[in-house]
Amino acid sequence: MAFETGNEGQVTKQIEQVTSKVPSTTFLIAAVAAMGVSLTLKCLCKDKNALFVGQWAAPFLLLGVYNKIVKTEGHD
Repeated sequence: MAFETGNEGQVTKQIEQVTSKVPSTTFLIAAVAAMGVSLTLKCLCKDKNALFVGQWAAPFLLLGVYNKIVKTEGHD
């Protein structure tokens, strides 16, 4: 879906307004939880599921960094 330049800015602002309300620690907790669930699945010999869930940690951490940047620097 293509956005016009003005529309993209509005969509970005709306997304950042919503995500800036989420505490940054939420993303850290989600990443640690994903690692814990992955470890549990690995111990239960569910290797494929463990790998799948374990890969969630990095995106959660990246979202946390993005969230922190938006909160401190703003979007523009």
